Amino acid sequence: MPQPIQSTLFAEPAAVTRRSTNSTTFANNMSLPVHRWFRYSAGFSADWVATEVEKHAARRVLDPFAGSGTTLLAAQAVGAESAGVELHPFVARVAQAKLLWSANVDEFRVRAKKVIAAADDLQPDLSEASDLTVKCFPPESLGPLLALRNALDEYKQGDDIDDLLWLALVAILRKCSPVGTAQWQYVLPGKSKAKVALAFDAFQEQVEIMGRDMALRQSELPSAPQALLSEADVRQPFEIGEGWADLVITSPPYANNYDYADSARLEMTFLGDIASWGDLKPLRQKLVRSCTQQMARYDGHAVLESSPGLDPIRAELAEVYAELAEVRQTKGGKKAYHSMIVAYFDDMATAWQQIRRSTATGGQVCFVVGDSAPYGVHVPVEKWLGTLAIAAGFRDWRFEKVRTRNDKWENRKHRVPLHEGRLWVVD
Repeated sequence: MPQPIQSTLFAEPAAVTRRSTNSTTFANNMSLPVHRWFRYSAGFSADWVATEVEKHAARRVLDPFAGSGTTLLAAQAVGAESAGVELHPFVARVAQAKLLWSANVDEFRVRAKKVIAAADDLQPDLSEASDLTVKCFPPESLGPLLALRNALDEYKQGDDIDDLLWLALVAILRKCSPVGTAQWQYVLPGKSKAKVALAFDAFQEQVEIMGRDMALRQSELPSAPQALLSEADVRQPFEIGEGWADLVITSPPYANNYDYADSARLEMTFLGDIASWGDLKPLRQKLVRSCTQQMARYDGHAVLESSPGLDPIRAELAEVYAELAEVRQTKGGKKAYHSMIVAYFDDMATAWQQIRRSTATGGQVCFVVGDSAPYGVHVPVEKWLGTLAIAAGFRDWRFEKVRTRNDKWENRKHRVPLHEGRLWVVD
């Protein structure tokens, strides 16, 4: 197998001013202009991305799992062109809205005032709200939020300001709900929080934050490089040319049974995009398969035996698959982790093919990723991803551990120590 190496393939570029090195979390971004407009916790440090872009003197940066746009915004800030691919429609729209920071600030503020004034006169029909929305927002919160949503529709003009105002609204939804709506958790109507924002106040505050950030970024970047985001599937050819990116920085879905389709259910339900958890099924079937909810009618054994993309890791994967299939019979939930692991690496093998197509000769790729241990069976994620990358045409890989996970055993389902870090792959 490929081992971590110290060859000139991975020589450190010239040193630059160090920013945050905590690359695996989004938390620090909440103090950064524009990045803080929406907290999507399946992300990583924008400061770290900017540092890497500068270190590698990258001119064109790709994020094939773009999420809420961290890589694209960070690349812009240090003068690099960027492109991103994101398949989740709500998350992609958030990223697209963030990238509109160069819109007219005065117009944004004027339109926001009109929306608030119009909303103050509206009496929305609360009976039209979905069950989940009603559970998450009491009438005194739900009424003003729906009024803002309806006023936004009334003042739509088909321009960038529409999307910025939409983002201002969705960004405050969790602040205005008294139930458990922590960003990384699923919505928990049975739990409550003490501090709840008032809808109109929160919207006005969010508009003020966004307006200040827009003005600041426009003054700092009067001619920002192009940043393009596509709502597309990284497993299919996407809209950049072959060999376009000299640096790829991303964080793919983790193979840890998190349902990424469900990550924005509160917002999507409030907006009327879905009415129930079951309505997420079409989206869940489209995304990279990283949770057992995506395993309905999936034949993991057949894929394991036949998929050519799994050839480089088939023997090791088969051992883990067999162990998981056996262990699940002893568990009450009998979750299909064995099939999920097959599906995940089959999808990632396909993704690597497209990433290789888009990476320039001599380019580098960095995946912020962690390993996993469903039912206590260890899955060497970075090793297998590195092996699949080489099969796709890259030359070598190494892994930099950033932090240890699952090292506090209380209330844990297993005692397998895990880690998180940066998988570097070089052409």
